[in-house]
Amino acid sequence: MRCRFADYDIQGNMRRGIRGGVLLVAGLSVAGCASAPSPLAPRGVAADTLATLWWNLFTIAAVVFVVVLGLIGYALFRRRRQSGSSIGDGRKFVTIGGGLIPALILVGVMIYTVDVQNALSMPSKAALTIEIVGHQWWWEVNYPEQNFATANEVHIPVGQPVVFKLTSADVIHSFWAPQLQAKMDLLPGQTNTTWVTANQPGVYRVECAEFCGLQHAHMQMLIIAEPAAQVQEWMKAQQQQAPKAVAAQVKQGEQIFLGSACVYCHTIRGTVATGKIGPDLTHIASRQTLGAGTVPNNLGNLHGWIINSQTIKPGNEMPPMYLDAPDLHALVTYMQTLK
Repeated sequence: MRCRFADYDIQGNMRRGIRGGVLLVAGLSVAGCASAPSPLAPRGVAADTLATLWWNLFTIAAVVFVVVLGLIGYALFRRRRQSGSSIGDGRKFVTIGGGLIPALILVGVMIYTVDVQNALSMPSKAALTIEIVGHQWWWEVNYPEQNFATANEVHIPVGQPVVFKLTSADVIHSFWAPQLQAKMDLLPGQTNTTWVTANQPGVYRVECAEFCGLQHAHMQMLIIAEPAAQVQEWMKAQQQQAPKAVAAQVKQGEQIFLGSACVYCHTIRGTVATGKIGPDLTHIASRQTLGAGTVPNNLGNLHGWIINSQTIKPGNEMPPMYLDAPDLHALVTYMQTLK
């Protein structure tokens, strides 16, 4: 009775374990595909290669898992062999199944992985070279050949390779565009290089994948992939200086900005504001977000960010500003002209 009960319990646990494992794997696979942005929903040449690698390795691992599980089940439930069975057959099975076949699988996986690494090597020619500097907690973006700077937003042409040169101004950050490319660290005093090629137009999110402080989770950047002609138009607009203030309220807002401590931290090209501590604000109204992807760039959030950005993104280096309502509205009106 004790042996039968033990056999029954083992079989029940095995069945429950198999069902649970299948459900877990299926759930994780679906979750990985459904989340956004997901490396399993590639939109770039490099990300597509990496996703194919992931699925192939997953398939190999799943097959090995099922085979091993089947062998365990066979060992548990098979009838005992007759006393005259050969031990040599078992040794042969262990040698081939436990040594030779796994070795061949690992060698094949290694060769395949090296081939993928070669496919991810730098392209011989790039449409653009963009310099990214990581800060706590925002992204400085420089287009050196076009001679302008922006922040937290990158525009690239669809279907063309773009090179990113990455470094950090303070701690270690990590550049990760899940749908476009693998992770690459940004290190103080060192420049690392990566590249992306977007297969289709869209807005792709870049995450900092290395814990870098209090607001690590709120350090995002947008890569906007669009036709080359639109990128050229955008770059041409970004190269321009800030528009001249004409309306009375806009002039008042400009004077408030230039008369405050903002000029020591921010640059607005065409004015006396030449600070380098914070993001370049020359065309801030053209960006989709504030605070490196923390909130959308709209009228209400801009008011809140100027008055006290600490309530939106605690720990950032921008101090609160003490302005009355008319001055704040004039300043926001001026900043909304910076397109």
